[in-house]
Amino acid sequence: MELRQLQYAIQIAIERNFSRAAEKLHIAQPSLSQQLSKLEKEIGVLLFQRSTNSVELTHAGSLFVEKSQKILDMVEQLKKEMEDISQMKKGRLVVGSMPITGSTILPFVVPVFQAAYPDIEISLVEETSSNLETLTMSGQTDISLLSLPLREDSLVYETILEEEIVLAVPPQHPLATSKEPVRIEQLERDSFIALKKGQGFRKLTLELCQKAGIIPNIVFESSNMETVQSLVAAGMGIAFVPYLISKRSFSELSPIHLPLEGRPTRTLVIAYRKGRYLSKAAEAFVATMKEVMNSTV
Repeated sequence: MELRQLQYAIQIAIERNFSRAAEKLHIAQPSLSQQLSKLEKEIGVLLFQRSTNSVELTHAGSLFVEKSQKILDMVEQLKKEMEDISQMKKGRLVVGSMPITGSTILPFVVPVFQAAYPDIEISLVEETSSNLETLTMSGQTDISLLSLPLREDSLVYETILEEEIVLAVPPQHPLATSKEPVRIEQLERDSFIALKKGQGFRKLTLELCQKAGIIPNIVFESSNMETVQSLVAAGMGIAFVPYLISKRSFSELSPIHLPLEGRPTRTLVIAYRKGRYLSKAAEAFVATMKEVMNSTV
């Protein structure tokens, strides 16, 4: 049994399709099928039920994939320990990030880190916060940029930044010229534009409204905060926005940003799995992020 065969089985389980799995693995489909058949013959069990339209895991296959993921994760951790012994001359760091948050923070952090550690390869994984927690827990990312609270108890974290939440309104909105922080209770009759379900910032929006005793009337949803801001600027509604994003100029359509009463914030953290070996490269990346954010915000 070879490590690559474990990876092949995992990818087939993820894709539920031989063609897509082969494409992701950068091998020919016949070769993938041949390797899987060889593996099944060696271990004496069928891992997948194949039909014309589907590929499904057998009971043995589910157990095999689960154990294979743990084995490959242990191998990856061993590699990182050996890389550290060689004094970080080479290495690879998989960083998970929420797309919106990463787009405002990582452009400041990554260039500084790579200037200091030019031979450390950074691989970026962008996902929604809920998916990112799962990937981090399973060891598919070394560290991930997330916001509190975390759903997974098996994750530990280091705080990076307390980021203020502001209100975005159209230029013609009655509150646009307000000189005082806005009370969320004042927004009860407004139309809200929010991120789609699964995004951490959507949950924060709902929580802020709940604390203020209002139910937001969400009229539009998007997976992109820049789209949300453009819709606000066009007069389609209002939205809560992270402070760092409010400072970016991304289009000719720009909303007005106002402080909220009480200055609510969200806590951005770097999370990783409890008990997982944290490489020197990962430690250096976290330290770089803290340093850069302290000097930027």
